[in-house]
Amino acid sequence: MKFRLHLFELEDQPWFPHVVRQGMMDVLRVMITALGIYKPIVPLLQKALTHTRKTHLVDLCSGAGGGIQQVWRELEKQSGQKISITLTDKFPNLEAYQYLANQSHGALQFSPEPVDATAVPDTVEGFRTVFSAFHHFRPETATAILADAVRQNQGIGVFEGAGKRWHELLLVWFVFPWVILLITPFIRPFTWSRLFFTYLVPLIPLGTVWDGTVSLLRLYTPEHLQKMVDSLNAPHYTWHIGRARHWSGTGVLYLVGYPS
Repeated sequence: MKFRLHLFELEDQPWFPHVVRQGMMDVLRVMITALGIYKPIVPLLQKALTHTRKTHLVDLCSGAGGGIQQVWRELEKQSGQKISITLTDKFPNLEAYQYLANQSHGALQFSPEPVDATAVPDTVEGFRTVFSAFHHFRPETATAILADAVRQNQGIGVFEGAGKRWHELLLVWFVFPWVILLITPFIRPFTWSRLFFTYLVPLIPLGTVWDGTVSLLRLYTPEHLQKMVDSLNAPHYTWHIGRARHWSGTGVLYLVGYPS
């Protein structure tokens, strides 16, 4: 798919029930981690951290922190160093962040205050990452996220857990619903509302399938990302853009940039 359609995602709508939105993000967090979706990009991220001499990440638009715990573990394993991460979001999922902080013994921290990815406070310093969220933004806002990193001379990595391929739509339509029904009782932290909106009123599986479909249509291709980078006028930055292959046959779209 070379085109991009910016249709509406349910989780972006202010009227969409917060408890269902959180349930959908929890499902994605578990699925991304279980499948190891972001493992293929860890070497790219590690190379960027080595180049910038950073051991701290600032994760923007963290949602429920999908996949970040696994990325952290793989980074520590491959680098042989202690890595810490601060989770941030304009609408922080504090319950999920506290759970991840406890699981990582404090290596995964979080900002309880809202953080705008287009205007990150100077006090929040570190190599920036955006996992599974860049497609939520229209081109001008997505470019502003990159521009803010350049303005503050910070490295940034943007990663989407799909390759924008047609067969990925079939996975969303025919596999995701069954997986959600199977894994929901085992998702932690446990909530009764997640069970209710999965089995009795199935808004979480239906919403996940809809948003998953729209997300694939919204993804920026490497060509789109290159145009954004070209518009930044940042010759002092090194950029790497492409697709990393996942074992399942899907891909991971990535953009990694840092000061040369």
